[in-house]
Amino acid sequence: MIRLYDYWRSSAAYRVRIALNLKHVLHERENIALLEGVHRSPENLARNPQGFVPTLVVEGEALTQSLAIIDYLDALYPDPPMVPRDPLARARVLAQALLIAADIHPMNNLRILKRLESQFGADQAAKDEWYRHWIIEGFTALEKLAKSGPGPLLGGNAPNLADVCLVPQMFNARRLSVPLEGFPRLVAADAAANAIPEIAAAHPDRVKPER
Repeated sequence: MIRLYDYWRSSAAYRVRIALNLKHVLHERENIALLEGVHRSPENLARNPQGFVPTLVVEGEALTQSLAIIDYLDALYPDPPMVPRDPLARARVLAQALLIAADIHPMNNLRILKRLESQFGADQAAKDEWYRHWIIEGFTALEKLAKSGPGPLLGGNAPNLADVCLVPQMFNARRLSVPLEGFPRLVAADAAANAIPEIAAAHPDRVKPER
């Protein structure tokens, strides 16, 4: 059995949930409560030395880092593909995905926000403004990169890795009240993605643990 160690509101875990659903991979989920510090437990550190989520355990092997996990899934379950085979198209999809996963998301990770508070005394309003700044900067570039797309999704008529990364980041943007009027291409791609049942099923509201 494949087991996903997950946190319902983690952007990185959300990406992996989407990929697993799109590929119809049977799996179990176990919630790692980040706000309660469970990710720093000895059990989770044994699986993931960074103390992060997600971790995907397959036949006793623990895989970490969301894009590495999705790459593994793409190799093992190639339909639907998350990246094109054509080298140029592949590079463009990876550039869009990494703009989110490597440039926007790390700046707004929980550990960064906590460090802003502990080292610099940032209050909640300051942390929220920091969060919004990096989303707006990244989305401004991504809107231009995605402008010439052929279909409603960043992947055209089918979701690809860029869409898998966009959907969680758009969820965060709305949660932090980021103004989205300047990003019509991204808003449209997000709406098209969330109309796909497998993507909708990965939404944090659909997987949030019951109290």
